[in-house]
Amino acid sequence: MKSFKAPKAYLASMLAMSVFLGSSLAYGSDRYESDHHSSAARSPVALGAAASFGVFGGGAGMTNQGIYTVINGDMGTTAASTLITGFHDKGAVYTQTPLNIGAVNGTIHTATAPAGSVPNVIAAAAALAAQTAFDKLSPVALPGGKDVSSLGGSAGQLGNRTLAPGIYKSAPGSFAIQGGDLYLDGRGDPNSVWVFQMASTLTVGGPGAAFPQSVYLVNGAQAKNVYWQVGSAATINAAGGGTMVGTIIASSGVTFSTAGNVTAVILNGRALALHASVTMVNTKVNVPAP
Repeated sequence: MKSFKAPKAYLASMLAMSVFLGSSLAYGSDRYESDHHSSAARSPVALGAAASFGVFGGGAGMTNQGIYTVINGDMGTTAASTLITGFHDKGAVYTQTPLNIGAVNGTIHTATAPAGSVPNVIAAAAALAAQTAFDKLSPVALPGGKDVSSLGGSAGQLGNRTLAPGIYKSAPGSFAIQGGDLYLDGRGDPNSVWVFQMASTLTVGGPGAAFPQSVYLVNGAQAKNVYWQVGSAATINAAGGGTMVGTIIASSGVTFSTAGNVTAVILNGRALALHASVTMVNTKVNVPAP
């Protein structure tokens, strides 16, 4: 009996099919949906004049409590310098007390400006750039976001999830990271991008006030490519502790930790509030490298 030899073309097609099926099983059922998000989400959103800012408090300023707050980047507000309390940079001290000392390892820009610069010009440019980025991250500019509940679990709940790159929206209007951490899987691509769109609030930590949660980057994911477009206010780990990643642009304010907490909250990213203040208690902010 003659042995059967499959044609080379047939073998090649079967090999390709096995690779496709293997990769689909390895990545999970969300791979197809994630890879079909808007192509715009695959490119980082330009932050322009706001890129160097670790913290920006719109026209309302910033407040720090505690002695462990460090901002590795610039800080700014379009308000007067009197609305910055508990901070200093290399050139000036802004209403610090022995119990409220925050170090800014960049420059603080305000309406009254640091010495040697033009009042409000840099802060105003950063405010405009932050608003522009907020608009570019919106569902109007980036439609087709995936409702996370389509992947199982509760709508708006990001805790205990591992998410592929893409645009994610909240059906109830708010996002929470509670009851477990969030993992962002870059799948070996350092240029992978995540955009989280919510009409109202972002809450990290909980349930309750005693449980900080974190966002972890795996398989090449980078903090500079994660964006949180927050329709109102963001509250990050009211209990203190935990690590957040990405650029948070909130229409209202951003709050880190709660008065009296000693364990620092870490943000590898930016906290940019458009129309309200940024409040920090023992918070460390690291602006990602370009």
